Amino acid sequence: MQECLKQLLEFLKYDSLYPPQELALSKGVMNGNNILVTTPTSSGKTLIGLMGMINILNMGKKVVYLTPLKALATEKFNEFKIIRNLSCFKNRKINIAISTGDYDSYGTELIDKDIIILTNEKIDSILRHEANWVYDVGLFIIDEIHLLTERERGPTLEIILTKIKLLPQKPQIIGISATVSNSNEVADWLRCEPIESNWRPTELIEGVCDFGKVTMNNGTNFKINNIGGIDNSTVVIISLAINSITNDGGQSLVFAETRKRTVSLAKKTSEIFSKFLNKSSKLSAHKTGVEILKEGDDTELNRTLSSTVTKGVGFHHAGLGAKSRQIIENAFRNGIIKILFATPTLAAGVNLPARRVVITSIFRYDSEYGGNVPLSILHYKQLCGRAGRPAYDKYGEAIIVADSRTNPEDLYNHYVLGVPEPIVSQLMNERALRVHVLGIIASRPKILKSELLNFFEHTFLAKYQGNRSLSFEIDSLLQYLRDEGLIIMRNDLLMATKFGRRISMLYIDPKTGIHFKKNLDPYNGNQFDDNGNGTDFLYWISDCYDFYPKLTLRQNEIGNFEEMFEKHKLSTHGLSNYDYSLKNLIILLEWIDELSEARLNEKIGVEPGDLHRMVETTYWLSYCLYEIAKLMGRKDLLPEINILRLRIRHGIKKELIPLIQLEGIGRIRARSLYRAGITDVTKIDKISESKLGSVPKIGVKLARKLKKQIKSN
Repeated sequence: MQECLKQLLEFLKYDSLYPPQELALSKGVMNGNNILVTTPTSSGKTLIGLMGMINILNMGKKVVYLTPLKALATEKFNEFKIIRNLSCFKNRKINIAISTGDYDSYGTELIDKDIIILTNEKIDSILRHEANWVYDVGLFIIDEIHLLTERERGPTLEIILTKIKLLPQKPQIIGISATVSNSNEVADWLRCEPIESNWRPTELIEGVCDFGKVTMNNGTNFKINNIGGIDNSTVVIISLAINSITNDGGQSLVFAETRKRTVSLAKKTSEIFSKFLNKSSKLSAHKTGVEILKEGDDTELNRTLSSTVTKGVGFHHAGLGAKSRQIIENAFRNGIIKILFATPTLAAGVNLPARRVVITSIFRYDSEYGGNVPLSILHYKQLCGRAGRPAYDKYGEAIIVADSRTNPEDLYNHYVLGVPEPIVSQLMNERALRVHVLGIIASRPKILKSELLNFFEHTFLAKYQGNRSLSFEIDSLLQYLRDEGLIIMRNDLLMATKFGRRISMLYIDPKTGIHFKKNLDPYNGNQFDDNGNGTDFLYWISDCYDFYPKLTLRQNEIGNFEEMFEKHKLSTHGLSNYDYSLKNLIILLEWIDELSEARLNEKIGVEPGDLHRMVETTYWLSYCLYEIAKLMGRKDLLPEINILRLRIRHGIKKELIPLIQLEGIGRIRARSLYRAGITDVTKIDKISESKLGSVPKIGVKLARKLKKQIKSN
């Protein structure tokens, strides 16, 4: 084991273990002991997980790594490949797998895998399906445990951790978290040995900037020289970002409040910063800008991104397409992009450190509150954690920019000198309880109410806030689930109905399932339109609780919106106003009407990243609708829903369905074939290879492949 660890350190180019890693080793991380590591970003937490893996894999057991984000899952998948190269596993192949989608699954494809990387939602789904391979897991590594305190993600994480604690094989738990003030309480709940440390490989210096004067917590003060030619509201932010590069070559990462602000700041900064690039840097930046145009989405947003990147400045937010985000991340890692403007979501995502982090404002919009709220100290410290590149820097700087709404001294005392808030359970959230109470009942043939309550007594909420109010909420929820036909209650005995079990396995909110059922039950077709586009189904989906992202209709969009409503021959019968669901319905209808991403962006303002997530969500929810219709015996609706699913997935009109199922054929090529009179696969078989290759967007190579496909099938 020690030899294996030594080899791992050599591969990772460690001269010696970091202090938190030494602590983990002394606490028995390689002997199967449970540990909770709460240390700053870049303090070597991933290696601690790898140390635990070596021991468990040597015992012939599985390792599951849990992460809240798909992007992080991919990053860890690549990092963990190093395990395959260790000599202690030379006589066996270590199989690594990643699975982040398809929630209606037992994960049977993971049975023969050794290291399995999953999102929190995916493991929750697998646990509900009671996949047998879970009992072969010897180690669960849970990343970002501090997200227990997050309103949206926290409840699912808490339920997963409770289920893991109660597994009969008692697997080892390695929890990984940012620094929090009550990590001992979380460790006690998880039965873990706490490992707390403020050590990080690069010194982190924090401060506040007030009208160009910066006060840092290491006792230094300095003045930022303003760079002219820009308006006063952004001059300090841009000067701070550029100053880091011009002084000593350190990259800057700037966290802005909104997507719009990231783009605006990037455009203004790029006009000034381009003159600071040398010839080599300009050439690399230009190549990256061209790559973005070639590989990214054909939208004005992407063209703006390409333009700023050619000048060494980028922006990053969820509205960008996946390919553009990937190019930006790689270019920033490789130092091609010197300044990156991003929304705060990047702080919890992929690892992109910088010499200087600038926080433009401590306020963020909260949709539930309906206005701007200040960042928590915990979130602020997460943003700061990106400062300091271990491979390049001896220190990192994180600077908050004060504005008219804030007092610089208060900012300094609260954030720079502040201690992160304690983790607080979010499980009392009504939606979370609704989802998870049904999930626990449905995962067993039958369960006593006392057993259900006993499960919740093992949660973090019950351990530190008591179980009395939770018991009352569960009682109320059980009545609701019974009244809606999801469970049966016989005295103390609880059982899920077929409907309730299916809703749970589909991994949707019970309210979504009820919404679909109530619409399907009396449905006799064409409530809103007569064009046979599946509009009713799309409206139910865009109006359900699980639909995401919910894009709101702005006042200046209503005119265009009404025109598109008329175009699709829709009626607002039964609808009192133009709510978000109707905007999203229009987006989906335009998508399956083959409107390009560029035109969707231009006409409706939907950005590529949002469109892709919307299509992905709609595709999943249309599957759920299909399954519920099947359960209800509505066989008459299944073909129509199935056709709609294919159209959603590919963004096509109905007539392209036969062509879209060919490998190598997307919506653009399918339409090109159709226009050339090749309307189905039989016509591909009959046409000559040369004539097929002459069709626009096809070409000789693809024509040959298509002919082979038809022949082999």
